[in-house]
Amino acid sequence: MAFDFSQDTVKAWRRENGRVGVRNHVLILPVDDISNAACEAVANNVKGTMAIPHAYGRLQFGEDLDLHFRTIIGTGANPNVAAVVVIGIEPEWTKIIVDGIAATGKPVEGFWIEQNGDFETIRRASWKAKEYVQWATELQKEDCPVTDLWVSTKCGESDTTTGLSSCPTVGNMYDKLIPHGLYGVFGETSEITGAEHICEKRAANPEAAAKFRKTWQAYTDDVIEQFKTSDLSDSQPTKGNILGGLSTIEEKALGNLEKIGRSSTYIDVLEPAEAPAKGNGLYFMDTSSAAAECVTLMAAAGYVIHTFPTGQGNVVGNPIVPVIKISGNPRTLRTMSEHIDVDVTGVLRRDMTIDQAGDSLIEMIKRTANGRLTCAEALGHREFSMTKLYRSA
Repeated sequence: MAFDFSQDTVKAWRRENGRVGVRNHVLILPVDDISNAACEAVANNVKGTMAIPHAYGRLQFGEDLDLHFRTIIGTGANPNVAAVVVIGIEPEWTKIIVDGIAATGKPVEGFWIEQNGDFETIRRASWKAKEYVQWATELQKEDCPVTDLWVSTKCGESDTTTGLSSCPTVGNMYDKLIPHGLYGVFGETSEITGAEHICEKRAANPEAAAKFRKTWQAYTDDVIEQFKTSDLSDSQPTKGNILGGLSTIEEKALGNLEKIGRSSTYIDVLEPAEAPAKGNGLYFMDTSSAAAECVTLMAAAGYVIHTFPTGQGNVVGNPIVPVIKISGNPRTLRTMSEHIDVDVTGVLRRDMTIDQAGDSLIEMIKRTANGRLTCAEALGHREFSMTKLYRSA
């Protein structure tokens, strides 16, 4: 009889909206690029807070502006965040971000620099940040089912070992946990190229299949066909993928899809940074294959732990979401072991099964939820990259 993972618990924070967070950050969040310095000054004044500077937020419009708001609001709303101080250059867009985060019920307050200046804005925001960080540090963890977690995935620096070991490890984890209530998500739209017909068949219903096909085709038509040189060879596979033995995007795509396991099917297709709205299960998100961009978008959608299979050794982290690295490449474990949380090299040596590898990943998810810093966290990797759709006005 299969183990009922819904009875397995972790110590985590239950937020005001019922979601479960595994970290307890107090964020100093800029609305726009020119508010970065004020946010970093506040974070310097008040220990235990974190500023997340970024490059955009001025003169964006239309769908690009919608994505910007969705990403910033989602970052602040993520259950790994206890409270947020928002700083913008002017009040109107600042209020949009504050109201979006406040809808979760968590403490948030906004400040703006126009008609106040840096000194006054930093002074007032620092007082609020101090209040929030002292409040947050008294919040207590409680027992929460491991399947109440939202766990995302993407792979990076793939090679011949990822499709054989680390990606199937993630797939085995999803096959075991999703039936018991876990939320999962995968993406990397361009990297499905060559296996899009297989991915389409893994949809749970015709609506999701059609939505995936439309999303993938739009990327192909609007981006690849419009801007390619001869093909995707400038980017996909990457130079690291090629060094690792992957000669075509088709080979890479087939390995990528191993992350969704053998029995899991996706129930809906999400826009970038869009929160899932159809209940627990696996989702596909329209994202870049660039590591920092993809993890940022999934964190903004509400996912609280990220699983990251790598072959050649990708080092990406995220400011608010712990990134668990899994590798089955023996050379990477020898040369970059400080970056790898889950060693599945035994799969290639045939002294570890995929089932055992999946169990080891589940155990690492539980340890991470209970407070263990991932390698990326311990090494200070806080990559945060906004996705921009087109030029600003």
